Amino acid sequence: MCGIAGLFLKEPAPAAPLARRVRAMADAIAHRGPDDAGVWVDDAAGLAFGHRRLAIIDLSPAGHQPMLSADGRYVICYNGELYNYRELAAELAALGRIVAGRSDTAVLLEAVAAWGVAGALPRFNGMFAFALWDRAERVLWLARDHVGIKPLYWAELPGMVLFGSELKALIAAGGWRPEIDPAAAAAFLRFGYVPGPHCIYRGVRKLQAGAYARIPLAGPAGTATWFDLPALAREGQGAPAALSPGAAAEELGALLSDAVRRQLVADVPVGAFLSGGIDSTTVAALMRAAAGSAARSFTIGFEEGEYDESRHAAAVARHLGLDHTTLTARPEDALALIPGLPATYDEPFADSSQLPTMLLSRLTRGHVTVALSGDGGDELFGGYNRYLLAERLWRRLAAVPRPLRAAAAQAISTVPVGWWDAAAGVLPARLRPPQTGDKLHKLAGILSADGIGAVYPRLVSQWPDAARHIAAHEAPPALVDDASAFADLPSPLARMQLLDTLTYLPDDILTKVDRASMAVALEVRVPLLDPRVIAFAWRLPRALLIRPGKGGAEGKAVLRDLLDRHVPRALMERPKQGFGVPIAAWLRGPLRDWAEDLLAAPNLDALGLVQTGAVRAAWAEHLGGRRNWQYGLWTVLMLAAWARAREQARPPVPAAA
Repeated sequence: MCGIAGLFLKEPAPAAPLARRVRAMADAIAHRGPDDAGVWVDDAAGLAFGHRRLAIIDLSPAGHQPMLSADGRYVICYNGELYNYRELAAELAALGRIVAGRSDTAVLLEAVAAWGVAGALPRFNGMFAFALWDRAERVLWLARDHVGIKPLYWAELPGMVLFGSELKALIAAGGWRPEIDPAAAAAFLRFGYVPGPHCIYRGVRKLQAGAYARIPLAGPAGTATWFDLPALAREGQGAPAALSPGAAAEELGALLSDAVRRQLVADVPVGAFLSGGIDSTTVAALMRAAAGSAARSFTIGFEEGEYDESRHAAAVARHLGLDHTTLTARPEDALALIPGLPATYDEPFADSSQLPTMLLSRLTRGHVTVALSGDGGDELFGGYNRYLLAERLWRRLAAVPRPLRAAAAQAISTVPVGWWDAAAGVLPARLRPPQTGDKLHKLAGILSADGIGAVYPRLVSQWPDAARHIAAHEAPPALVDDASAFADLPSPLARMQLLDTLTYLPDDILTKVDRASMAVALEVRVPLLDPRVIAFAWRLPRALLIRPGKGGAEGKAVLRDLLDRHVPRALMERPKQGFGVPIAAWLRGPLRDWAEDLLAAPNLDALGLVQTGAVRAAWAEHLGGRRNWQYGLWTVLMLAAWARAREQARPPVPAAA
């Protein structure tokens, strides 16, 4: 795994200044690739590539980048892994194209030489973002993997095109002055991340998952989709597989076992994140089956029992016979990370599970260079509580007049979160959901919805109505608010799954893991997001995803059936628990002074991106224990902290090359 960067002036420029600028870009993301660095320049086109290498496959100098194809036509700057590179190499050999070296980068180059960019991309099974220069046609190509596992920012600015794995690489290029996009900030305040293709800076975009950009030396740039996830979903749901639960688990097991086996290939040590939940446990079990007793797993625990899953993970690890490592993080360990969050994430980012993810990445990197994760299981197999909540609620509430539902919402919201938690304390632990009060207050926020299509947008928003009460500017249209989007899918569940896979997965979950892991040069691979597993998941009818459980309906039925073959059900039967930290309590305790400074009225007024009065009122309610505004307040705090760090670190804009 690596970091890539580049600039394209589209006119001749001296090689030495180009090399200096792109080296500065690559150095800004040196944490992504500490093992090697490279620069390549085409001064006649004003183009320069910069690369930082984390050596995973073929540790020799033969894997150095930027890399030229065997015929010299193509130059690549590549971040990623192709898990089917050996099969592709064999296919290319049959065509008379022999790949030099053992790296997947060389295979990717020869695949492009054989089939072209648009023809090669659908053949790739992997995670990647790359830039490719066609020296014959004088075209720069940018491409990103099928679901956005690896990041790629790009910008068409006056006189130049910039790209990079992280936003800091583009800033390091100089020659432009980044300006905050207030509309993107408003979207961030709603979702806790800046949704693609938008970026916190005007003129900068995220290349969308499953897309490529073609940027010629002369003429405008264009983008196209090479992996059409909505089309795949429609096709699968239109002709669902007629499988028994046992047959479905068997087929999924074969696909996922092969994905895990492929993703264990590396010339460095490999392990797995293990939370003890369904997804990570399934991946860890299949890793153990493939790797034997050498398989390693890693978990972060917390002293606060409500947030601690480490004992569950340890029990699973013992059963599987994994070489398991646990770090119990103290509050001060997580708190110490907060000042560095703006630098790590570049844009404002407010998923508070970024903190344990960073701690877990640091722990894991001390032992291995590659880790497998269970991300993607909730989106593909219907695992999020909000899916079940939305459907269950709407079935029961649709017949209740809206005014009555609104009154009930008001009644629930009036009772402080702590009171609800105390009341839930009388229930048996196995029936008591974590953060009861928080979930009831979130329930109150959707009771007055006018349809199930309006429930999902509220469930994924950090504020009940950020557009009216928090954001000082209007956000761009959001896909989740388009009631007509994917209305042809057969169920609300399928629509919510697809929306999450297109938005929340790449822009929150995968972004969180990429920045946290690559900050310590740890490569994280995601077997559940193998394209074959994705295609299989979309062929499953609802009955193979959702079924009755002890505490009501439960998701990921087929994944549970597969896991039953490796781990006793008794080890897995507990309420779903998010990978979080006790931000609510920390904001009232050790983080209070830090938060109060950022949320002071003069500072919020100077920020100019939020409604100061509304934020201050929420802060007062939170401190008083009347409401838990932890998620919404965390978005404002991350925005304010990011803006402050930006001002303090604002570099001069050097002259263009």
